[in-house]
Amino acid sequence: MSIIDIKHVNVDFPEKENKVVHAVHDVSLQVEKGDIYGIVGFSGAGKSTLVRTVNLLQKPTEGEITVNGNTFIKAGKQVISNKKLQVERRKIGMIFQDFNLLNEVTVVENVAFALKHAGLNDEELEKRSLELLDLVDLKDKANAYPVELSGGQQQRVAIARALANKPNILISDEATSALDPQNTQQILDLLKKLNTKLNLTVILITHEMDAVKKICDKVAVMENGQIIENGELRQVFLHPKKALTKRFVGGSLKTINTLNSLHLDTLNKNEAIYQLVYSIANVTKSIIIDLYKKIGVEVSMLYGNVELLNDEPIGTLVVMVKGDQEKRTKTVRFLKQEEVTVTRLDEKGNPYD
Repeated sequence: MSIIDIKHVNVDFPEKENKVVHAVHDVSLQVEKGDIYGIVGFSGAGKSTLVRTVNLLQKPTEGEITVNGNTFIKAGKQVISNKKLQVERRKIGMIFQDFNLLNEVTVVENVAFALKHAGLNDEELEKRSLELLDLVDLKDKANAYPVELSGGQQQRVAIARALANKPNILISDEATSALDPQNTQQILDLLKKLNTKLNLTVILITHEMDAVKKICDKVAVMENGQIIENGELRQVFLHPKKALTKRFVGGSLKTINTLNSLHLDTLNKNEAIYQLVYSIANVTKSIIIDLYKKIGVEVSMLYGNVELLNDEPIGTLVVMVKGDQEKRTKTVRFLKQEEVTVTRLDEKGNPYD
């Protein structure tokens, strides 16, 4: 059963001269309990607007939304009372790129602020706040002020505060975008830990596919207000269908920089550049040698990388293939038989443009 069920949701914003911006268009999405679900797309794709409809911080123009078995929106109309909605919102925690901490009070007081309507006495309030800080490994900073903390530590405080009312859903809206790589990894590890320890459903909104690769088990790719591809992370990563998805799949900075450094306009008619993505379990190290032996093409490796896709090693190669059209066609056919995802990079429509 879905813990979040979004059906045919539209979000329209009116503009001047009777124009309308379709920020979200006919989106359907189901999130199961315990998922870490990544929603990835560039700025303006509509991902944050979509997820804000989950707790009706953004009311949709059309569609149906059900959360934790309660229907919030049906046929574009709110069907839950505002009083009930207020209660249900407490089951949905949110963290953002801006930590939104109160700088004039201590860390423990920041967490306690989220519990002001919980009916706890002062002793219970402090105990609960310290428990939450301990959960995010920050109990030793309880009496510090936000300004004294690193960005990663401030985000941990924000996470502790978001968990104050014991939500079963946590929405992370670009929460790692302002952090350096080390702090980003620590926050992602924490979200993974909370997902396991608390059976917390996590929605990770990001423009960084690397974050999705590290912890998500499912992913939806958004473009121009629509979900263009979604499903199990492994399936989407190894078998992307859309150009934007292929860009995100192989779009690490190293790969992009490698491609941009190549003088693609100098290739001759018998040369082509391909990106190969594959599971280490399915492909041996001899695949390049096999191509030469079986097809007679020369393959030069321009870039190679192995990374973990939610703990599974996945390889990415950028290669130059030298051979006539027939041999290149046989090359692509052979690679696909070996369960390699093949994307040509030097043609018009290059996914890194």
